Amino acid sequence: MGKKLKELAGEVKENQLASTVKDSAQQIWLAGLGAFAKAQEEGGKVFDALVKEGESIQAKTRKATDEKIAEVAGKATGTWDRLEQVFEDRVARALGSLGVPSKQDIDRLSRRVVDLSAAVQALTEGKPVAKVAAPRATVKSATQAAASVAQAATAAKPAVRKPPVRKPAAVKPAAPVTPADVLNTLPKSGE
Repeated sequence: MGKKLKELAGEVKENQLASTVKDSAQQIWLAGLGAFAKAQEEGGKVFDALVKEGESIQAKTRKATDEKIAEVAGKATGTWDRLEQVFEDRVARALGSLGVPSKQDIDRLSRRVVDLSAAVQALTEGKPVAKVAAPRATVKSATQAAASVAQAATAAKPAVRKPPVRKPAAVKPAAPVTPADVLNTLPKSGE
């Protein structure tokens, strides 16, 4: 009989335990359904709140990124400007050491050629020559030197009748002047 009682007691305990587990499982299931229903109701509100927060963070991030990009671009522009200037200086030095004239040299020569062309034109037409500014005060132009020699020659000799002068049959033209010849007459920029 003791065995039967123990078995009945074991069955009661097992039934109670099964019933308790079943009740707990039922409550867990209901709690899950309740949480799901609550999430569906408030899910729209939570979603909207998350979207607003995301937009706010994106705006802050974009602003910070734009500031950094502007800062880096400013530094890069300054660096490129300095690099460009260094490159131009080195190229100018290299060209100068090779004897290639600079833009300023070419401009100065162009002005000088225009002035000399005007003086030559005036001499060939027999008009008085306007004084042409020489690049250096110590260097006389060819026309000024010829004029001073002619004045000195006429002032030193007494008035004596000369025999008629024969004109030469053909005058050899002067050798053409090249830009390199003109450059050699100019003062060096480093002097």
